[in-house]
This record gives sequence, structure tokens and C-alpha cells, in this order.
Amino acid sequence: MPSSSEPFDSQFGDHSKKMDELSWPSKTQFDEIRKMVAEMAGRGTEDVKVVVSPYRICPLGAHIDHQGGTVSAMTINRGILLGFVPSGDSQVLLHSGQFKGEVRFSVDEFQHPRHTVIGSNQVNGSGSSKVDEECSWGNYARGALYALQSRGNHLTQGIIGFICGSEDLDSSGLSSSAAVGVAYLLAFESANNLPLSPTENIEYDRLVENEYLGLRNGILDQSAILLSRYGCLTCMNCKTKEYKLVHPPKFQSHGNQMEKAYKILLAFSGLKQALTTNPGYNNRVAECQEAARLLLHASGNGGVEPLLSNVELTVYEKHKSKLEPTLARRAEHYFSENMRVKKGLEAWASGKLEDFGKLISASGLSSIQNYESGCGPLIELYEILLRAPGVYGARFSGAGFRGCCIAFVDASRATKAASFVKEEYQKRQPDQASKLNPESAVLICDAGDCARVI
Repeated sequence: MPSSSEPFDSQFGDHSKKMDELSWPSKTQFDEIRKMVAEMAGRGTEDVKVVVSPYRICPLGAHIDHQGGTVSAMTINRGILLGFVPSGDSQVLLHSGQFKGEVRFSVDEFQHPRHTVIGSNQVNGSGSSKVDEECSWGNYARGALYALQSRGNHLTQGIIGFICGSEDLDSSGLSSSAAVGVAYLLAFESANNLPLSPTENIEYDRLVENEYLGLRNGILDQSAILLSRYGCLTCMNCKTKEYKLVHPPKFQSHGNQMEKAYKILLAFSGLKQALTTNPGYNNRVAECQEAARLLLHASGNGGVEPLLSNVELTVYEKHKSKLEPTLARRAEHYFSENMRVKKGLEAWASGKLEDFGKLISASGLSSIQNYESGCGPLIELYEILLRAPGVYGARFSGAGFRGCCIAFVDASRATKAASFVKEEYQKRQPDQASKLNPESAVLICDAGDCARVI
């Protein structure tokens, strides 16, 4: 990971061409956020550092990270920017580009886990009256402090900071919560000279999500954000924590320019909140664990931790008939998705985008039929993407209860595909489409890089 002490120009060095290609974050965005923080802190802009924490997509490996499965992910050229300076004392002062109010607390305060979780990005806490009155968006900053404290790190420096996300992408299923958590961790660590590794920060952000906020997710999101490299597919075994970077398909030469073989489409549904009629994310996790418990018990391994990754494929095949239908569907999704990841990595490494795309679409179908994570508008959007010109494959992004779908598309047909999706979704889901900004209803993106401090 790049050093947090390098200035803007040297930090970008070899990455400058990539930044130009990605168009995010731009130098203008850096200048604006540095100016804002400098005014908040009464400091010079040269004192302001910026955390770049990208959003992630998961082409293959949906809903299996919490069971110790193998997943794939990559970042995109959109995400969270957190400008900050050390406060000079223990105080933390934060403003947000998306939310009202300000957050204030001290790194001397010992943080306690929250107990009420709504969805995956909206977290309200119980505790002292001071905490109850505070803007709930500050929970991620407090969670980062909690994670660092819980592992024995002593912080003396607070931060003065301004945080903002890419416009219209909050609650979109792109792991914005993990990107925020990672951003605060990197800022606190930089301010307090804590040289923690990306793999250590994966664990710290897991503590933010699992222990502090109470969400029962795995480590896919933060792993992708912290480990990814420009254009590579990040593969992680969520049981062993081993990971590797799989290089992208080869570039194609067009005259004097190098054009990527693919683009990434983000198609938005207009749903910002999870549907209340859906049992939700945590129930699915519990069902997977119950399926694992029954399979392990049937094979005489009842004492093993009930995770589907602890169930051998031969055991699953032998005993899957003993699972009731709902649990059987959850287990089928896990084992079939693991196989899709394996095949997808091979297709990606060899540049077979058509094969890679078909696996993505199959993942999307299994998420609907076996994991039962979709809702009407998102399923409609998924089906529209599959018919769009040049699309290799598509699936939900995130849990599938709100947000967007992702698709890999032939770069030369991306604009035409985006127009097709917008027009068709407007016809099929006019109420949801009316909630979208026409300019950003379908975005054409490129691959991103890892989270870093600049």
C-alpha cells in the first residue's frame, strides 16, 4: 500500500496514467476537499491528507464470504474521499458531504458496540444520551475507534475531517459502508502513526461491521477495498484468508491508443431502502449456518463450526437430500457459487470475457432462485441487462434488496447498452425510474485501485 506520507505528485508517480483513465479521484476533487478541511481546521491545504477508499463490485462469489467461501472482487473508479488533518489533541470533528450536522467525540472515550442495526448502511445506536443525540452517520468513525481500541492500540490524536461519497451512490449495494469504515481506519492510523497492514485492516473493519454495528457479514468488502490493484480481479479464500491477484484480460491495440476490452455498467434501481417484507441479510446467514450444522451432524462431525466451508463437497452430495427445501437452496447456492468462482478465475486469466460473463449471470440467477435475495425492481433490472447489447453478464450488487445491478460489457458497446437499459427500465419500472437522476441512472465505469492515504 502506498505510503501516507508521500505528497500528491510523488504519490501518483507511476499511477498518474491510471488516475487520468479512471477520472476518479480528480485533482480538482482533491483540491476542493483539501480546501474545505483547511478552512475547518484553520490550517494550510498542504497539511491536509486525503483517504481514497473505493467502492467494490463482486463479479462472482455472491453471499458466500460469511461461510468461508472463495470470492472474487474488484474496485471501481468511484468511492469515498475523506480529507483530514490531525486535530492536535484527542478531539474528533467531522462534517459530511451527504449528511447534515457534525460529529464530535474524543479518542479518549472508550467505545461500546451498538445494538440496533437497520439494513447494512443505516445504523442507529443505543447508549448514552450524548451518543443518541449524535448524527448516526458518525457511527462508522466511532466504530473505527472501537476496532483499534479493542486490539490494544492507544490513540492520542483525533482528526478534523470532511467525508463525501461519489454522488448518487450511497445505499447502492457497492459496499459504501465498508469503504467508509476503511477510510476512518486509515485516517486514524495515519494521524497516530500506526503502521498497520492491509490484512490487519481487513480484521479491524470486520470488527467495525460485526462487533460494533452488529451486521453478520463476511470480509469480502473490506478485502476488495484494501487488497485490489488496478484492473486485477482479487480472489480471496474467506476461510484461510489467503488471496491472490489475477491479472485482467490483455489490452487491445487500436492505433496509438490502448482500449480496454470491457467496461463496467452500474445500473440503479431507485431503491434506497431494503423492502421491509424481506427477511433480510442476517436471516440468510443463519440459514446457511443451519444447513452446515445439519450436514456436519449427518456426517458425524457435529462438533465442527457450522460453516458451509467446513462441509466437504462429497458430504454435501451424500446428505443434501436431508435438508428441508429452504436450507437446501441456501446450500446449493454456496456450493455452485464456489464452483463458478473457480471457473471464473480461469476465464478471466485467459481473457475469455464471454465465459466470465455467463458465470456472472448464472450467479445472479442463483442469487434469485437459491439465495432468494432479490426484489421485483432489481430482478427486472437484471433481466434487462441480460438483453442489453454487448453485455457479457450481469448480477445484483450487494445483497439484492436495494441498490443496483452490475454488468460487464464490451467497451465499444457500453454507451449503447447504457441507453438501452435506461429506456427499458423506464418502461418496466416507471415509479422507480422516476426517482433516478437520468444522468446517473446507468454509469459506465472502469476498474479502480486499492484504498490509500494521499
